[in-house]
Amino acid sequence: MAGIPVTRFGPEDGGNYEHQWTGKFLVAHFLSDVGKKRSHNEDSCIFCAPEVEELGRERGILFAVADGMGGASAGEFASRLALQILTERHYSSVESNIPESLRSALEYANRRIFEEAENNPEYHGMGTTVSAVLVMGDCAYVAQVGDSRVYLARNDGSFKQITDDHSLVAEQVRNGYISEEEARTHSLKNLITRAVGIKDSVKVDLFATRLRKGDTLLICSDGMSNLIKDDEIARLLTRDSLQAAARVLVGRALEEGGSDNITAVLVRVSETPPKAKFDPGPTEISLPPPGLLSKLRRLIS
Repeated sequence: MAGIPVTRFGPEDGGNYEHQWTGKFLVAHFLSDVGKKRSHNEDSCIFCAPEVEELGRERGILFAVADGMGGASAGEFASRLALQILTERHYSSVESNIPESLRSALEYANRRIFEEAENNPEYHGMGTTVSAVLVMGDCAYVAQVGDSRVYLARNDGSFKQITDDHSLVAEQVRNGYISEEEARTHSLKNLITRAVGIKDSVKVDLFATRLRKGDTLLICSDGMSNLIKDDEIARLLTRDSLQAAARVLVGRALEEGGSDNITAVLVRVSETPPKAKFDPGPTEISLPPPGLLSKLRRLIS
């Protein structure tokens, strides 16, 4: 990919992975752990920041997490392939609308993974979630398939899950059939209703939000979000050190059993981001003003 030399991908060997990055107005920390119950890490994460400044302004900085399924080799293959295709297709695309470029890239990744699964018995039934964040100035575009998540925490104490889980239990919560607490221990909580590669086509959710200095984004696999409650995640995202926040988050998931692979990508807006225009199409997300509990949490932290 000409002009895109700064790309980091992990884990490389199905094990653990950690990486730190600092940009002009963003800092990020990447951490992935096999967990306590799995022998192989099927999660993948990727980061791409073009060195060519013009390309960076046109195509943005990409962060993404994918949680593969279908067995160790198949799940790892699906998650890696999805993120590699997402990166390659987006940065080589002539589509000027950024969310549409992300959608098209994930739709192409879906077709490729589905075809691989159809043609190779060892990969039969494989698929992957994908949660991707593309930052262009003060705009963040989110593309979502599956039940990995993207959260946004603001330094005034406000906090929100940007993405919707594509799972049977999450749909029951949204429809009011069960509570979030019941969902946390539900026997079918890992049954997802949408993934990249399990069918010949896929619907991609698209969101967009404005960023400001001090904002922190968390992209994580369900190995973390299934085990740590949102209020604890919100509190930990206020830590000054992203490395410390990532390590404590993963450590808490391990303390709670570490039943799945655990991946967290934390991205913080360290300086005032340059202004950018919103491309049309995605659902625009605004954070609610912080409530009393959020204000107390900020004071305590």
